[in-house]
Amino acid sequence: MSDRTTAAETLAVAPPAAGSHHVDAGDAGYSKDLKSRHINMIAIGGAIGTGLFLGAGGRLAGAGPSLAIAYAVCGVFAFFVVRALGELVLYRPSSGAFVSYAREFMGEKGAFAAGWLYFLNWATTAVADITAAATYAHFWGMFSDIPQWILALIALAVVLTANLISVKYFGEMEFWFAIIKVGALVAFMLIGIYLVVTQHPVDGHTPGFSTITDSGGIFPVGMLPMLLVIQGVVFAYASVELCGVAAGETKNPEKIMPKAINSIMWRVGLFYVGSVVLLALLLPYTSYSGDESPFVTVMDKLGIPGAAGVMNLVVLTAALSSLNSGLYSTGRILRSMALSGSAPKFTGLMNKGQVPYGGILLTAGFGVLGVGLNYIMPGEAFEIVLNFASIGILGTWGMIMLCSLMFWHRSRDGRVTRPSYQLPWAPYTQIVTLAFLATVVFLMWWGGGVGRTTVMCLPLIAAALVGGWFVVRRRVNDLAQEREDA
Repeated sequence: MSDRTTAAETLAVAPPAAGSHHVDAGDAGYSKDLKSRHINMIAIGGAIGTGLFLGAGGRLAGAGPSLAIAYAVCGVFAFFVVRALGELVLYRPSSGAFVSYAREFMGEKGAFAAGWLYFLNWATTAVADITAAATYAHFWGMFSDIPQWILALIALAVVLTANLISVKYFGEMEFWFAIIKVGALVAFMLIGIYLVVTQHPVDGHTPGFSTITDSGGIFPVGMLPMLLVIQGVVFAYASVELCGVAAGETKNPEKIMPKAINSIMWRVGLFYVGSVVLLALLLPYTSYSGDESPFVTVMDKLGIPGAAGVMNLVVLTAALSSLNSGLYSTGRILRSMALSGSAPKFTGLMNKGQVPYGGILLTAGFGVLGVGLNYIMPGEAFEIVLNFASIGILGTWGMIMLCSLMFWHRSRDGRVTRPSYQLPWAPYTQIVTLAFLATVVFLMWWGGGVGRTTVMCLPLIAAALVGGWFVVRRRVNDLAQEREDA
């Protein structure tokens, strides 16, 4: 396929999905190279990332064992979001995912807002990921003298190169990244359970419930800190919607997607909540910090030769996996937007490997800005981008639930038919989830500091979206007219 595929040419080869009269310009041109094992491991990888491997340390130190409750609550709402997206995917698979659904149910303005909020999410998450990768690399003495910004640049270059080759390479990379992450977490949990059962001392502490009770209980610093870390916990679940984007490049999504999505819930309970509970049982919450992965902290305290280094390699893999996923998904989303006029034309270009390289390079460009942030303020880089990424995530999840709600309303009018795989308890699930997301924004403001500053930037973000829409609306309308005339 030519790099300069036009919207009209794309539409000519992109028939509407069964049950849908909507045609999305960004759905054609992709290879269907992602298999069932890829989608299943992408779903797992999306639920296990930097937010757990690095972020849990600082949150444990700030909120104590109550962090497990925050993970459980946020995990339920993350499942509702991905389940809602799964219903839309089975209604009409699309590589444009929720941007495509926003276009169908909310018009081009909705698609524009959804797409650029998602870009804000992953552009800032890319910075968080390369920051995390550089932080992990400093664990080893051979890298300790290398500036953090250089390590961040190397991480970005490696993952970008692999992502530009083909979707098959992305799928394989993400498959093995997920295998490593899951294998490491299972191994850690087995070791942790053994230590708790045998009462084997860890850094002079006897593992068990006494570790929690002797350190102030489940809420050692009160309930407020647990509420305030929720926005960071939401960031930990940021990639769960990735399997919905990947559905556009897989065969038989109607068979693969329900199984992959349904498995997210028990994975969340096992890996997130289970691992945080174990961490709290093994060491007092004051033993953890935001400067080091809590898993590395435990292994380091055990004194097993090489164990901490191996675990650090695993958490480095998690950061690279998240970066890999972000470049993949934004490339597809931006192409869907470019072919409708909502994003720069170059983000709609594809290479010979059927990879939308324009959008990937744009996201990577913001990653380069993140390298500069690591140079200027290496100590605060992660926390700053974490908060802005959380705004993008909340906006994206909100748009998914709004699309799901509007889809439900149209199904009541008989204009669309819901698939057999449905979001349970609609429309109450969507309404409660939207209320939860609004509450998280309020908590960000209430907590003060960087979070409040981020929320106060919301009017600027809204103004940028409105201004951007007025810049592109003529081109969007012209392309829409071309589609009607075709």
